[in-house]
Amino acid sequence: MKKIASCLIIGFLLFKIGIAEAKLFGGEEFFLDNGMQVIVVPNHKAPIIKHMVFYKVGSIDEPLGKGGLAHLLEHLMFRGTSKIKGNRLNELLEENGAESNAFTATDMTAYHQALDISRLELAMFLEADRMQNLKLTPKDFELERGIVYQERKQMVENNPLYYFNESLRRVLWQNHPYSRPITGTVEEINSLTLEDAQNFYNKYYAPNNAVLVLSGDIDVPTAKELAQKYYGNVKAREIGKRVELPKLEDTMKARLEMSREQIGGMRLSKAYAAPSYNHNPEDIYNLEILSGYLGEGETSKLYKKLVLEQKTALAVSTSYDANSRSYGTFTISVIPAPGLDADKVLASLDAMVNEALQEINIDEVEKVKGKMLAGLVYLKDNPNDAAYLVGSAAASGMKLADIEMQAEKLKQVDYQGVKKAAERLFENSPQVVGILKPKESK
Repeated sequence: MKKIASCLIIGFLLFKIGIAEAKLFGGEEFFLDNGMQVIVVPNHKAPIIKHMVFYKVGSIDEPLGKGGLAHLLEHLMFRGTSKIKGNRLNELLEENGAESNAFTATDMTAYHQALDISRLELAMFLEADRMQNLKLTPKDFELERGIVYQERKQMVENNPLYYFNESLRRVLWQNHPYSRPITGTVEEINSLTLEDAQNFYNKYYAPNNAVLVLSGDIDVPTAKELAQKYYGNVKAREIGKRVELPKLEDTMKARLEMSREQIGGMRLSKAYAAPSYNHNPEDIYNLEILSGYLGEGETSKLYKKLVLEQKTALAVSTSYDANSRSYGTFTISVIPAPGLDADKVLASLDAMVNEALQEINIDEVEKVKGKMLAGLVYLKDNPNDAAYLVGSAAASGMKLADIEMQAEKLKQVDYQGVKKAAERLFENSPQVVGILKPKESK
């Protein structure tokens, strides 16, 4: 299993130097009669294709007490159908040179294959088959539940940093579904049943709750023909009720302190519930620039001030994830220099953030735009990245027209807008300070 990376919107901010492109990826979309959305991103530089199916369901859609269900079903989707038995799906894809995987996130679940264009129909047949004909057996269920349980123990329970970040999210999101861990807890995983998995599949795995992305050496007429051939006859179903996404209290400020034996040094984090495309979208482009300006890379303001000049930190970084069905997340992370007091480092961080905001100007913003451009100029030519970025945005609710207009939106950002967005974020957003310390030996 792979989790969705943060900072998704940055991936959309692609344009050529001095040239504003109205369409970022050149994608086109259409809908099948059963409600399935299909997005085609042509790229004819090589005879390869990325085939991705995104289901608009993730860990936030799980019933209370059934944490880990979406992730467990992702595993079970590889265990065979009434037509393709057992592990034969993986074997067929491997035999035909395909790379196949899947991931579960808070808002979505996706299945994907990268393969030669001549093998696309195989991938489409297999994916359409398990969309409607998944066969769950008690033996397979127990096997995969055990694997998911072990993943939880290894990735979270025995990983202090992961456990800390999960705890930080739980404090920040309060009673919001985003507070629930994607893996579920050990107790929740052990309580899951075969019936739970079957019901979840029946409620959410349907063409009218899915986005198909074809990125690579294909044109729209061919895509329409193949999508209709393989997915067009999959019956639409009534989709399960969407979880309610509550509004957080803007004045909420919290602090979490944790000590763990397995870490060698202190970690500090400040996390904010931030605007997203679906929740106060007017600031998302300003916050992308803000993140790049403050803490993305060794030329960023906070790195220069805290690491190079003050030497109060060994590392500092920022990230912004606006790709979600509800709020986004803005995070500042610091590894303090050894021997320093956590509160003193946090006070220094706040002072340097304020100082950086006072120093922001037209030139600084243009530099950040240039750095983003330099790092992303080849993204459009990568079918894998294009499929992931376009599909995950669409599955979160972003319209294709808006995905394609990211470069134009970015061009309109000015330093005053970035500064005002920063003030709103830091002063009027739910936020939590996290401190992770090594546990002192007795």
